[in-house]
Amino acid sequence: MNTYFDNKVVWITGASSGIGEALVNQLATKSSARIILSSRNKEQLYAVAEKAGLDVNRFTVLPLDLENYKKMPDIAAEAIEKFGKIDILINNAGLSQRSLAMETDIEVDKRLMDIDFIGTVALTKAILPYMIRNGGGHIAVVSSLMGVFGAPMRSSYAAAKHALHGFFDSLRAELYTKNIAVTIICPGFVQTDISINAVTGDGSLQGTMDDATMKGMPAGVFAGKMLVAIEKKKNQAAIGGQEVIGTYLKRFFPAMLAKIVRKAKVV
Repeated sequence: MNTYFDNKVVWITGASSGIGEALVNQLATKSSARIILSSRNKEQLYAVAEKAGLDVNRFTVLPLDLENYKKMPDIAAEAIEKFGKIDILINNAGLSQRSLAMETDIEVDKRLMDIDFIGTVALTKAILPYMIRNGGGHIAVVSSLMGVFGAPMRSSYAAAKHALHGFFDSLRAELYTKNIAVTIICPGFVQTDISINAVTGDGSLQGTMDDATMKGMPAGVFAGKMLVAIEKKKNQAAIGGQEVIGTYLKRFFPAMLAKIVRKAKVV
């Protein structure tokens, strides 16, 4: 990481654990960025900031729940009050799924869309006027390989992530003359609690760690690669192990990918 993040204000959602926490650690030790940490867990956010060694003048905690997307304009205004601007918004918070489509209650489908798509879009829309007024900025959004291709037990999660691609690809084109970059990050398997916190068909949490997630890329390694992709202002970056090959199969050999996915384990 070079000086791209130095002296910038970076707002990270989902900062209380996993990829978000790893991003905070990376920025705290390798840049002079000031950081806004957001998630639903206020106490855990302070613990993350303390563990990262952030000086009190370098961070602030701003709790938010993406499901309450109508509150985003007020939360964005509060964020601006903290440091006077937002240079980089990293939309990292989200919710995953582990259930068959036919066994998933429609309210669970809706919740996944509200959190993973609508909430993220609402927060982005709320902060954009401030970025434009400030002369530019950078929006990063954590999608998934499921934003590129679908797989069993991920129907609504994949749908929400696909929607993010459509929205942010369009937004990037619209903001071309506004000096605002848009980067979509597509993680593969990363060692986080995403599968433990994933919802099942009735809305309850899975509560267990998937084997593939356990064997995935360490969150710290992933965060470093993600920040490099943001620094390079890439439009899109798939980061993970051999599973990222799926993005290329989807483009060039879709029939082959379909066969592989059909045979995939459902957990």
